[in-house]
Amino acid sequence: MSKASETVRQFTVGFDDEGIRLDRWFQRHLPEATFNVVSRWARTGQLRLDGARATPGDRVLTGQVIRVPPADPVQTERAPRPKRVANLLSLDQTSFAQGLVIHRDAAALVLNKPPGLATQGGTGTTEHVDGLLDALTFEAEGRPKLVHRLDKDTSGALLIARSARAAAHFAKAFSSRTARKVYWAIIVGIPDVSDGWIDLPIGKQPGTGGEKMHVDEKEGSAARTRYRVIDRVGNRAAWVELQPHTGRTHQLRVHMAAIGHPIVGDGKYGGKEAFLTGTISRKMHLHARRIRVDHPDANFPGGQIDVRANLPEHFAMTMIDLGFTVAHGDALPLDEVKFSETAEGKRRLVANIAKTARKERKGERRSRGQTRPK
Repeated sequence: MSKASETVRQFTVGFDDEGIRLDRWFQRHLPEATFNVVSRWARTGQLRLDGARATPGDRVLTGQVIRVPPADPVQTERAPRPKRVANLLSLDQTSFAQGLVIHRDAAALVLNKPPGLATQGGTGTTEHVDGLLDALTFEAEGRPKLVHRLDKDTSGALLIARSARAAAHFAKAFSSRTARKVYWAIIVGIPDVSDGWIDLPIGKQPGTGGEKMHVDEKEGSAARTRYRVIDRVGNRAAWVELQPHTGRTHQLRVHMAAIGHPIVGDGKYGGKEAFLTGTISRKMHLHARRIRVDHPDANFPGGQIDVRANLPEHFAMTMIDLGFTVAHGDALPLDEVKFSETAEGKRRLVANIAKTARKERKGERRSRGQTRPK
């Protein structure tokens, strides 16, 4: 055994590793230490984080010290894991990908994803945003990372993180619901309520292999959407703003179809009723118009990324055909996040309820222990 392998090692968590799991840290920096080895170190108390026993699932913070036991000689003799090879993109692919960028700073990119381009690959899907990210490194060292997704036929603003730290920050913003996304849609018919909420749980539709969702009152996941009618054309169609307050698969499409007003062009959920006659395109009319999220750098001007994405050609033509004015939609105020809606707000609410219940139980015990007056 070499002298190096006999020595306990210590590593300081870097800026770009903020918030990742400890097992992921090992994958990045000590790939020769397999998950089984890391788990064994944790079980035997040899793995420490700032002096305390750690587990593979613990999240690490910038500046923390990871204590790693002596290297396993069997592991160190193993050939190093090959580094990921960047996708070989053509000049046309590189130019196309870079042409999608509508915002760029040190931590993030925002793309205006066109309809018909998937966010990630899958069975039979070879062209997707994830496959183009190697064209978007620019001056950064690492490959950009997807933060959220848009359906293949949905266009608009797509946030991309440029570092692991930024990805962790944005993921937290989405999970805690402090990030805001605004979608525009053209829908069939006119809702009875022009400004309302849709609270309908969503689950996978049986028999579709998870490819289609539906409203499932019994076992579905909670889903909530705010909608506002911006303009209308008689009783034929309406232009609506949609703000999802949860992030379920196909949420906006399922919700609008469920209230009887499917998104124009969405045959999957609206059937033949989802198409308008005349010159209106048969493509789906759902567009992520705006995204607003706190920036990971507190010194970033304004403290937030707030970007609008232009409409794709078919959507813009429909707006003209139906006589709608883009500026009317942008004039609507954005929903502000209530603290009670955030993950931290809900955590505190649950904690307060539990605290109140404990006090009540304690009071009941005291009452039972008191001596009755003679």
